[in-house]
Amino acid sequence: MQDLSLFFSDLDREPYKTLFSGVDQVWGPLRNLDSILQSLMKSKTDSYSIELEGASFDKNEKGLFVQKWITLDRAVYLKELGIFIGSGTRLEPSAIIKGPAVIDENCDIRQGAYIRGNVFAGEGCVIGHATEVKNSILMDHSEAGHFNYIGDSIVGRHVNMGAGSKLANLQFRSREEKQEGFVHPIQIPSAGLDTGMEKLGAVVGDHAEIGCNAVLCPGALLGKDTWVYPNLMVPKGYYPPKTVLTPKDRKLRSIDR
Repeated sequence: MQDLSLFFSDLDREPYKTLFSGVDQVWGPLRNLDSILQSLMKSKTDSYSIELEGASFDKNEKGLFVQKWITLDRAVYLKELGIFIGSGTRLEPSAIIKGPAVIDENCDIRQGAYIRGNVFAGEGCVIGHATEVKNSILMDHSEAGHFNYIGDSIVGRHVNMGAGSKLANLQFRSREEKQEGFVHPIQIPSAGLDTGMEKLGAVVGDHAEIGCNAVLCPGALLGKDTWVYPNLMVPKGYYPPKTVLTPKDRKLRSIDR
């Protein structure tokens, strides 16, 4: 089940070769995403700017607040913030980006987006209105356009997250965990896995479709080409490629009032 090809294709080319280097579990890159992102930023050889007009900066928060409509005609590397943004990417007013973050070329970071740090977004990604992302990887051409939450997750190529869909990353905690300030690592009994991670969202394979208002529980592992119908709650576990998750009864009916 740890065969990465069940989830993703073309991991032998950059930047995914670096992101998944030495990984023996599909969620492995999330364990040290901070240092991986720093390596990716150092490896960038294209020409870039060290200034970004139209945004304000807070060095203590390692973040920027977008104030104007910006389309980058060249890459920007803000070293003190740990933020790299590729050319052709469009930034809309009120988006917040915290480092470390690597955002590739031709992405859309829309109004109200909150990139909370430790985020990689591949080429052509959309992080949209009121969408929050933290400690996560979005691979090329994936879209989280409206009211999404992506926490401690990996989203493959060409995935569409419908409006309001969420990748939850924190399981229910006991009274003891809350009072003592610890969290038991997430386990996936159906797959015989102990992730060793206190927070883990979902792994969503290439070309998956996540319907509007669907919620993936911590530890949901979806293979390539999986479909999740709207309004579903997907429990932790492994779902093979091409799985279609639907309500038990999908029939509509009308009644007289």
